[in-house]
Parts: sequence; structure tokens; C-alpha cells
Amino acid sequence: MSLELTAPAPEEPSVADDGTWLECIECGAQFAPFEDIRYTCDDCDGLLEVRYASPPTWDDFDGRGVWRYNAALPFDEGVSLPEGATPLHTVPRLESDIGVETLRIKHEGMNPTGSFKDRGMTVGVRVAKELGVDRLACASTGNTSAALAAYGARGGMETLVLLPAGKVAAGKIAQASLHDARILEVDGNFDSCLDIVQDLAARGEAYLLNSLNPFRLEGQKTIGLEILEEFHEDYGTYPDRIVLPVGNAGNTSALYKAFRELVQSGELDPEEVPKLTGVQAEGAAPMVEAIENGWDETKRWDEVETKATAIRIGNPVNAPKALPGIRETDGTAVAVSDEEITEAQRDLAAEGVGVEPASAASVAGLRKLRESGVVAEDEQVVCLTTGHLLKDPDAAFEAGDDPEPVPNDTEAVLEHLAE
Repeated sequence: MSLELTAPAPEEPSVADDGTWLECIECGAQFAPFEDIRYTCDDCDGLLEVRYASPPTWDDFDGRGVWRYNAALPFDEGVSLPEGATPLHTVPRLESDIGVETLRIKHEGMNPTGSFKDRGMTVGVRVAKELGVDRLACASTGNTSAALAAYGARGGMETLVLLPAGKVAAGKIAQASLHDARILEVDGNFDSCLDIVQDLAARGEAYLLNSLNPFRLEGQKTIGLEILEEFHEDYGTYPDRIVLPVGNAGNTSALYKAFRELVQSGELDPEEVPKLTGVQAEGAAPMVEAIENGWDETKRWDEVETKATAIRIGNPVNAPKALPGIRETDGTAVAVSDEEITEAQRDLAAEGVGVEPASAASVAGLRKLRESGVVAEDEQVVCLTTGHLLKDPDAAFEAGDDPEPVPNDTEAVLEHLAE
């Protein structure tokens, strides 16, 4: 199956259910979407994509939030809190400082559980109900577990989350715990947790809702649709570039799929598609390594470390979808240091936009690419920030200013302020 940007709309196969089916991106095998539980291809173990007989047009969309875009999704409605319709902030001082024509911040931290993961879960949990499963599971660096626990609770379903011990921000564990998920801390990294969850899913013990599940990415497509609609409403054009943090590469894959479907329906010209630009932390950068070396696949990093816990991932499972997305849109990928991430987090906070460290990687990456000349000064750019400041309060406190002790006296406070 071609992942080229200009590939034509697919023909509907006999296995389709109401115009929807699953298709392997490697061998092209096609499967009914809801008859059996599957995450990868039965024939070659390749990644699956959800395909539609009728790619969406702008006129098909109505309402607000993720389910405004139900014409591009497998159902008309899902298990919702609700989610989506997140702000596209202006940041004029940061825009001027970095030196681009336009900079907007798509702040996914304003979703119900504080991250973009809610978009995928509203669709994924709805699919789980369609399939008749009763236990949901995920491996997580934190945000996936929080979203799965909340949406599982909303759907009245049992949830199981596997976390790398000592590597997840406390705010995220608290969310999963309060929503009554069963939390297992694994003596290993995220990729080890995902290996175990995939094994549990293969044995029929749970329904996997990591982004290996193709239905998760359908909800995340709506990030790209919202960006294009709102940006076009404000400027009469589409952004030249979208810069986003990369962990498992689900958002990169999802946005590229959204844009491909709009090209197929004739709503977007190929030259109008934004350049997808991925940013990783230097200590966890297998996607950047693959892009820089011209590789067709990533090589697993067994040892990963960064303060940006949400992207502390060494084996991005969606790389086979994301690498073509970056290359077909003439994008790129860049690695940034933890220090650059912290500085970008402070820069965003100075504009009133509070994000966790991984989110700030997008702005850090944009600054680095602008300084190197890869991004031009006349570009219109959207940076995606994926999680809220309160996801990692310890990192926020470390990046922020220290409290200043003062006496219990008004005059003393005034004297202190005057110093």
C-alpha cells in the first residue's frame, strides 16, 4: 500500500464495513475492521491503517471538538468527555524572538486529561466497545495511562497500565490512580512495557490502546484538521510547517494521514501540505538518527534518557508511517538538549502558555532549525505542544523561579519588592 502523499483514494474492498476497513501498509492485505481484534497484519505483521471509501471534504464537518470530524472517523460518536477544540495561541514575543513570519502554538494540554492522548482514546475506547472487550491496557510514559484510565472509567471498563518504574511524572500516575486503573510498575523502560502489553494483547488478556492500535491514530488526525481549519480562517492560507515532539511518532503519522486524505478528496493541493518536522530529545532520538542517515527504518535505542519523560522512547512503533510523512512533506527532524527544552518551556510560560517539558521540545526544535537556516524567516509555523504544565509539576518547579521568603509585615514586603 502506498504512503505517497499523492496516492489516489483507495477502492472499497469486500471486507469493508460501511466504507471502513483495515489495510496493511507493507503488503496491502485488507481486513474487516470490527470482526476480529488485530493490531498488525495477519500476513506480514506490518502496521495497519484504517481506510475509508470516501475521504472527507471540509463540507462534511460540523459541530465542535473531535467528533466534528466524524466524517473522517469510523463512527459518528465515541466515548467522550468531550475533547478537542484546543486553542491555537498567538505568541508574538516568541514569534519575533525566533524570527519567523508567523508562529502559533496548538496547545493540546487543554484536553480533558491534559494531553493530546484524549483524542485517540475517545475513538479507541469506542472501538473497544464495538469489539465487545472488557479490559483495556497500555504501556505508558504517563499521558497515555491518564487518558486510558479516564476514558475507560467513562466507558465503564477495566483498565490496566504498565509504567517504567521511577520514570513517570507523579501528576500522571495520580491521574491514572484516581480513575481506578490498575497500575503495574515495570523494572524496565517504556519499550519493555510495550513489549509486555503487546504480549498480553496477543494472548487475549486485554485490548491494547497504545498507538500501535490504528484506531488510536484516527482520533489524533483531528489535531491536523483543527490546525488547518483555524489557521486558514485567520490567514487565508495553511501553515508552511508544523513542528511536533516525537516519541512513538503517532502524531506525525496521524497528521500525515489526515493530510493525505484531504489530498485524496481534492480539498488540499499537495503543495499546500505543511512540512512535518519532528523534534526529539538528544537522549532519545532514533527518528532523528534515521532521517539524518537516510534510513528506511529506525534502530532501537535500548538506553534512553531525557527529562522530557513523555518522549523518553527508544523504539517508535509508528516510524514506518511517520518517516514517509516527514519525507513526503519535505520536512525534517532535529534533536535538542534537555537544557534547550527547559529554555523553551520558560519561553512559552512567559507568553502564558504552560506546558510539560516534552511539549516544549517543538519550540526548542524550531529555534534550533531557524538558527541553522533550515527554517526560513518568511515561514508560517505551528508548534504542537502535547501536554499541560501540571502533568509534571516537579519539572515546572525546577524550571521556574524560587519562592522568596519575606517577614509577616506589609512594610517589610514593600521593602523587599523595592530591593
